[in-house]
Amino acid sequence: MTTLHYQNWPHGLPHHLEVPAQSVAQNLIDTATRLPDKVALHYYGAQITYGQLLDQVERVAGWLQSRGVTRGDRVLLYLQNSPQWIIGYYAILRADAAVIPVNPMNREAELEHLATDTDARVAITGSELVDHIQPLIGSGHLDHILAGAYADMADPGSDIRLPEALATLSDTDVGGAGVGGAGVGGAGVTRWRDALTEAPAPGPHLAGSDDLAVIPYSSGTTGNPKGCTHRHRSVQATIQAYIHWSTFTEDETLLAVLPFFHVTGMQNSMNAPLAAGTSIVLMTRWDRDTAARLIERHRVTMFRSITTMVIDILNAPNFASYDLSSLTSMGGGGAAMPEAVADKLKQVTGLEFIEGYGLSEAMAATHINPPDAPKMQCLGIPIFDVDCRILDLETGAELGPNEAGEIVTHGPQIFDGYWRNQDATDAVFIEIEGKRFFRTGDIGYYDDGGYFFMTDRVKRMINASGFKVWPAEVEALMHRHPDIVEACVIGAPDPRRGETVKAYVVPRAGATPTEADVIAWCHDTMAAYKCPRSVVFVDTLPKSGSGKVMWKELAEREKDHAAQLT
Repeated sequence: MTTLHYQNWPHGLPHHLEVPAQSVAQNLIDTATRLPDKVALHYYGAQITYGQLLDQVERVAGWLQSRGVTRGDRVLLYLQNSPQWIIGYYAILRADAAVIPVNPMNREAELEHLATDTDARVAITGSELVDHIQPLIGSGHLDHILAGAYADMADPGSDIRLPEALATLSDTDVGGAGVGGAGVGGAGVTRWRDALTEAPAPGPHLAGSDDLAVIPYSSGTTGNPKGCTHRHRSVQATIQAYIHWSTFTEDETLLAVLPFFHVTGMQNSMNAPLAAGTSIVLMTRWDRDTAARLIERHRVTMFRSITTMVIDILNAPNFASYDLSSLTSMGGGGAAMPEAVADKLKQVTGLEFIEGYGLSEAMAATHINPPDAPKMQCLGIPIFDVDCRILDLETGAELGPNEAGEIVTHGPQIFDGYWRNQDATDAVFIEIEGKRFFRTGDIGYYDDGGYFFMTDRVKRMINASGFKVWPAEVEALMHRHPDIVEACVIGAPDPRRGETVKAYVVPRAGATPTEADVIAWCHDTMAAYKCPRSVVFVDTLPKSGSGKVMWKELAEREKDHAAQLT
């Protein structure tokens, strides 16, 4: 185990954390007992205190148990960010069951896979999504659905409103005419307000640190997605790490914009602040102008986001009108922050963007940059109790500083394995010195200061005439171009070179760069073998629900196109 990172360890923090041996639901119970009148959530003009939040959690937990949910069962959670998402999440855990977080962009076939794979019989959903999940009752995959409308938790008189399509929905739409007149009421569907008034009190809370807590599913870019099995202890590990590393306290206010169905948003924008007693300013959908207004109005101190959101804010035509002066920390992950973007952010806010690194299999972060000594385009250093190493891609031998190989990680937040998929589990674990390490599939290295850097995914490397090209490096360089807002680099089939470099580019509004101009600029900026041979200009890049650029989708399109030409 390397300890080089200890020389850059955050001042005053221990190297080891004692993780509470209790359920995640107990965290909220403890906070609500300590701070019942403190505002837990600000939601489009409405306020919900910790006491009120826990009360609704208890009621929904009682409803779940009245519908047959017992200890160890799995429940689908299929909503956009909202108070109902948080209440549903903690109610499932309070009922001693496990949460199956579902991307709200998923549709019937994807929902059917999750229900079948987990044997979930109950789902909690948003009223705007009932049409997509209700067929699972008719097909016998689900027995019960609890549906709520986000507008019922917001203040209709607020000048900061939900997106119009959601602001017009109410729980009455679920039980009566239906969403958009679709008639979504009927057997198996319960309105949120009815569950709150009809449900009995839940039984004693029995789940502990070794019980199932959350099973987030991988992106599933090849084949069906796989469930990452986490118990309360692994979820607690990153909750406690975030609280200490990011210094969540009762005095902070966090703007929550990252999707909760993804582990990063779930942990650093919901679970950690709620355990610490922080107030959360909650957004259902990303909108840069709304985010700026909320930061100013609630004097938000902490903002966790992804690179694309920062780029969006910095490129706003009315950016000069934003009052971001209350912010004391900004950070996130998902993709490396381009140096040019980080420089601009610091110029206009005075803040460093603190990057981190994690995966669904690690329940979010395994690495975070030290707040007082961050490096740009850096994963950070291994956090509390994490042993991270670099292995040679061919021999599996452990490598030293500045040698690139596969990142493997051991730590308390690492998952048990893939749900009901032993072969996939066996393929991603390796034993070193008696410890079980997770093979991340990411290529990287650490420097002499113990900082880790990622060069790319193992399967994303481009091999152009024997030259190895890491797309993430090329993308970071292309972000320096003054007329490029976003770039995604893929390997395109080439009859002579095997693969060649191709870039999909989103140009700056009003800019009209040409393919020849960008390629020439790249040749002036990077080694010739890294330069894109072709550039395609697009309005947007395809992105997942968590905001990550879906480079594999572009790569598959490229392969299909090449196959049609042969």
